[in-house]
Amino acid sequence: MIRFSLTRLRTLVIGGLMAAGLLSFPGIALASTVTPPDDPASRGARPPYSVLHMNVCLSGYAGCYPRTQYPKIVDEVVERIQANDVNAVTLNEACSGDVAEIAERTGYHYRFATVVYNGAPLACKSPGGRGEFGNAVLTKEAIRAAEDAPYSRFSGVEQRRWLCVTTARGVDVCTSHLSTDGEAAGSTNSTQCAELAQVLAARGRPTVFAGDVNRRSSCAPQGHWTLTDADATQAPGIQHAYGNLTAPALELEQTTYTDHDALVIRAGLPK
Repeated sequence: MIRFSLTRLRTLVIGGLMAAGLLSFPGIALASTVTPPDDPASRGARPPYSVLHMNVCLSGYAGCYPRTQYPKIVDEVVERIQANDVNAVTLNEACSGDVAEIAERTGYHYRFATVVYNGAPLACKSPGGRGEFGNAVLTKEAIRAAEDAPYSRFSGVEQRRWLCVTTARGVDVCTSHLSTDGEAAGSTNSTQCAELAQVLAARGRPTVFAGDVNRRSSCAPQGHWTLTDADATQAPGIQHAYGNLTAPALELEQTTYTDHDALVIRAGLPK
């Protein structure tokens, strides 16, 4: 005859109930043998290269500046970089000191292109001490090289420039902010648009551009796709992305502290 002690019997009964899922105790987690499917959807897979673009209106002179509630716009940029976990960021109407702070808070590398205004660099104001006005590219990967140059024409007193960086990953990321005199043939904006197309066509590497081009028709060179913020809630249609990466997709995010929506571009890298 097989004898069980009362304690032994209780142990067997409780163990059986727990194994059957009929009994549980607070603080005790039962191991699961279910393995989630190994597919891209379950892993939340995304294309391997992504760029965030924002026009941040930080000079302190423009009519949109009060909306930034400085420094809240800087916090918003940092939050969007971290939330989207992008490889690169392009910023228009930025200030060099604010860009340096954003880079420090996110751990990104950066290059800044100062815009000449009335023949000299423009110091950002309200508050001062934030450096000079211009455009920036920030990247998660190290920057191996950078180039920037003015266009041959500009309207008014603000010089317009393009900026491109080459990352350690072998991707070129570019930005620019074009003039606002319209896109009719012969306008300054159209001249800058044509020159920008030449710059992008000559890069010779996987390239992505994002910027406020102040026009609705594309400046992309032949062989590059075009994405625009035509569905934006603010100033739709004038911020563009161009590139020769594969399968591009655009996400628009409504911003709180600037007068343009944010663009998030995701695409594949050519093999």
